Amino acid sequence: MGIIDGLKSVIAFLTVIPVGDGHSLEDMGRYMPLFPLVGSIIGLSSGIFAWSLLHFLPSIIVGILTLGFILLITGIHHTDGLLDFGDGIMYRGPPEKKVEVMHDKQTGAGGLAFGLIFLMATAFSIGLLSIDEVIQSLVVAEVSAKLAMVTIAWAGRSAHKGLGTYCIDAMHGSHRFLRLMIPLIICSGIALPLMRIVGLVVIISAVVLSLFMVWVSNRHFNGITGDVFGAVNEITRMASLILILAMVGWV
Repeated sequence: MGIIDGLKSVIAFLTVIPVGDGHSLEDMGRYMPLFPLVGSIIGLSSGIFAWSLLHFLPSIIVGILTLGFILLITGIHHTDGLLDFGDGIMYRGPPEKKVEVMHDKQTGAGGLAFGLIFLMATAFSIGLLSIDEVIQSLVVAEVSAKLAMVTIAWAGRSAHKGLGTYCIDAMHGSHRFLRLMIPLIICSGIALPLMRIVGLVVIISAVVLSLFMVWVSNRHFNGITGDVFGAVNEITRMASLILILAMVGWV
């Protein structure tokens, strides 16, 4: 499989963009270092969407609608992972039971709380971005979120056989160091030209946050699950946007 087909496999996994059939989870895992490239596509699309709406709608409405746009093109399955992650974290019991709770089709109080907090914070953060910085901010935030997913696959271990296992096995395979360097280079090549020092800080913070998420997941679930990938994507996007808002005013 060539790099173009590999990129299509990643797009098919991360979005609902139609790229044809025949894309397997094994292919997606093999080309996981390209996640940030797809993040840049999601960020650019959502940034242009937000920029367009900011010309005639109140910013808070734009934030909510833009988050809805992001959830739409990503198929909401990362958000589903966030809700399941919240249920698992809040459940008091051994790791095995926590994983079972995460697989329950019903969303509990923990998942609802996580969803409300992180999604509301994301929408409000997007709404606070100025029209001059909204596109580059959303690109950097999405690229960082995808880098975090790559990093937990590289640094973590699989809690059980499942969707996340394909990513973790691939990132622990041959050329492991190179598999992390490629997304770091891609992210730096995107974030630095767009936001300079702010972009660099956001990229570094995404790596630190993802390593913290690995520690949390090992403590609660004895490893990484597919839901953790979705959760780290949503949490890192939110954290990146908040960090951008905090830094843009004084950098």
